[in-house]
Amino acid sequence: MLLSRFDGPARLLVRSLLCGPSGTHRALDVFHRQQRVNTDMSLSHFMETLCQDEVTSPQTGAQPLTVKPLVCLFPALFKHNLLCFIYLVHSALPRTAVLRLLKCLSQDPHPSAWVMALVRQLERPVGTQNDKPLYTPLCSQRLKELSKHLVGSGETGGWARCFSGPTMDSDSQHASGLSELGTQQKRKGSIVTLDSDCEEIEPQSKRMKMDACCSERCDMGDRNGKEETESEAPAETIGEKLQATPEGPCEVLSQHIKDSILQIKELLESQTEWDQSSMNVFKVLNDCNHGQVEVLCSTLSLPDLPEQTLPNLCSSILSSALDFSYSTAATLIKSLLLQKVLSLSEPASRCLVTAVTSLCSRYPRPMCHALIGPVLEEKSMGSSQADLLNRLIEGCLDSHYRLLVLQMTFKISWTEAVLSVIHSLLDSKPDFSEELFTQFSNQLLSQGSQFTKSVKFAKIMLTVLTKYNNHMTAAHKHSLQGCLMENETFLKKSLQAALKRITS
Repeated sequence: MLLSRFDGPARLLVRSLLCGPSGTHRALDVFHRQQRVNTDMSLSHFMETLCQDEVTSPQTGAQPLTVKPLVCLFPALFKHNLLCFIYLVHSALPRTAVLRLLKCLSQDPHPSAWVMALVRQLERPVGTQNDKPLYTPLCSQRLKELSKHLVGSGETGGWARCFSGPTMDSDSQHASGLSELGTQQKRKGSIVTLDSDCEEIEPQSKRMKMDACCSERCDMGDRNGKEETESEAPAETIGEKLQATPEGPCEVLSQHIKDSILQIKELLESQTEWDQSSMNVFKVLNDCNHGQVEVLCSTLSLPDLPEQTLPNLCSSILSSALDFSYSTAATLIKSLLLQKVLSLSEPASRCLVTAVTSLCSRYPRPMCHALIGPVLEEKSMGSSQADLLNRLIEGCLDSHYRLLVLQMTFKISWTEAVLSVIHSLLDSKPDFSEELFTQFSNQLLSQGSQFTKSVKFAKIMLTVLTKYNNHMTAAHKHSLQGCLMENETFLKKSLQAALKRITS
């Protein structure tokens, strides 16, 4: 009934935003497709409709009719997805329209705590002076209790022991509070950072640094353990591997994790269909820290899994009951996919494409750092890898992550395959800042001398001159003119004509 208030294009957006946890990505994909079909596409009418007053009937006859903004009648999940979507595209929206929508959401008589946190988060980039913290008073109190509990603690193991160890305060109420906070910590990446796909904040960065240090220690211990076991028992079983696991701060596995690894191994080797009870065994990943996930991946030999197993495996680990941290998702992606993608000598199989796109849609940032970045850095990267990356760019990454991938290309030497990826990034029309466009222009000048006869490089230049001419300054035009003089392809005249139209 609510859908009838919207026109055709806006109705597609609303349907996408109602599609569960992936609603933000679906809506963003729908919006980009609509923009490609209609360059004058605008969200103004969509925003106005959401803010229109709607008369609602009471649940009981004793209550009077009430008037609420239409957006308040939608479920909390829709509002959550809507705010994440607007956060990603707010630069293309009128500021007054965004502020009006936020004001309407604040009129909700029964607001969701997460929705209100996202409202305050969105008020900052649109210019509203809002210094209120994003967390609730209850969360603040729990954080204070946690900080008091940590003062003077000299034990190793970091935060994980505070949440799962038996050395917590004996006061049951205090322990309960910390336990709940531990559960929230596992999900904080998806909430505080706008469904893991918006702006990364400082605590997330600090956690990533800690995970990186932990990863280095785990890698050293893992390599040492592998050298010893391979020299003594080359044909060891999965059980022997678990018994030989090096004991360190990151590698300690509880018995129930070891039991689950054995069950997962049997499931991966079976030829039968996976049912729901079989998939539930992967919930053990929720109980693993970064180091334990590395041990699990190594023990199960995930890099060597046949590709036909990947769709079932990815479907299981992407179930709604699992929500991984950045480090856990990056470890799984690297173990499962990196070697398979690097070894491609022909177009990726359907199974591999399904696995890569499904993981990228849920965990775009880990995918960028654990797979896309290493593939771009590989000097032997070919057209098969480039085609797969282009699929991810077009179907799974929003503007923020496309810009992240583009910045990765600034740190490497360009090849024909990398040029294909860059061209795909530019065709997706990411939102360039002035600084980033200047950096990209400098890369065109510094790396262009080796591509004077490259048609792909010429197409990149033509895209820049036609689709991004509003970013051009006089300095950009002067430097690009020198770059065009060296071009030796059949597109040279078209390039010079495009530059002339800008300068005139």
